[in-house]
Amino acid sequence: MRRGGDTTTQTMREDNILVLSDGRDLCYAEYGDPNGKPVVLLHGNPNSRLLFRAMSGFPFRSDLRLIVPDRPGYGRSDFFPRGRGAADYPNDVIELLDSLGLEKAAVFGVSGGGPYALACAWKIPDRVTAVGVVSSLGPNVPEATVGIIHMLRLLYRLASRRPWSWIIRMQTAFTAFLGRHFLGLYIRLVSTEMTESDKELYQRLGLREGLREERKEALRQGGRASFYDITLTGNWPVPLEHIRAKVYLWQGEDDGSVGGMGRYMAGKIPGCESFFISGAGHFWVFEHMDEVLERLVPAEEQ
Repeated sequence: MRRGGDTTTQTMREDNILVLSDGRDLCYAEYGDPNGKPVVLLHGNPNSRLLFRAMSGFPFRSDLRLIVPDRPGYGRSDFFPRGRGAADYPNDVIELLDSLGLEKAAVFGVSGGGPYALACAWKIPDRVTAVGVVSSLGPNVPEATVGIIHMLRLLYRLASRRPWSWIIRMQTAFTAFLGRHFLGLYIRLVSTEMTESDKELYQRLGLREGLREERKEALRQGGRASFYDITLTGNWPVPLEHIRAKVYLWQGEDDGSVGGMGRYMAGKIPGCESFFISGAGHFWVFEHMDEVLERLVPAEEQ
């Protein structure tokens, strides 16, 4: 059952609610041409359905229909029920597409949204036209962690191991509290994990203010979803070698958040087309979403 939404206007609503078959709420935004080529955009960690409007050139092209859900546990979307997780997320995407009367869509995931996009490439290749990931999290294996900032490398290693996982979950909950109530302090803490290239871009694009509303929306339910996303590196949910959908992968070579994860995954995914950008960091896509979409959904095919 779908509530809200206006499919008669060029800019559609940001607070649509789809009630899934298991009773959970899935909140999503829609932008662009309601008759355009559909693209499902999956945000990072901790972000929300409002993330992409902070990117340069948004809404990117006039011939696209952008469908942007809050992933489970972020914004206004309910978290997974017990016993389910990222590997099951394609079921949510199927229900979302069905509710919109769409047979297929391109799927794109950035950062923490990458594993969810890859789960769609694995589980529902018949419902996706192509899948793209930028700066995606990947498996926590030795060859993939080269180049990751030390603090994050330690976080990925311990998040899925007891008793450390409990400590990290509490730390994530505290960080989410700061993000909701003391955003300035939260941003200062986050900036300590940025490379110099990311700090420069973050400041130049004014993302401190540009992401203020989005960040509060992302963390409205606390840090549970953020913690869960971190554990995926140690409990990787997608058998990369079994992916059959077309996958495009982008990553900056100066990305200290995911390091060698992109090259590792590109080497495992059959037929993956990968692009590694010299001098770019984790936030590269904020200035280059238009070229990502051009590769994922070429304009000449509209």
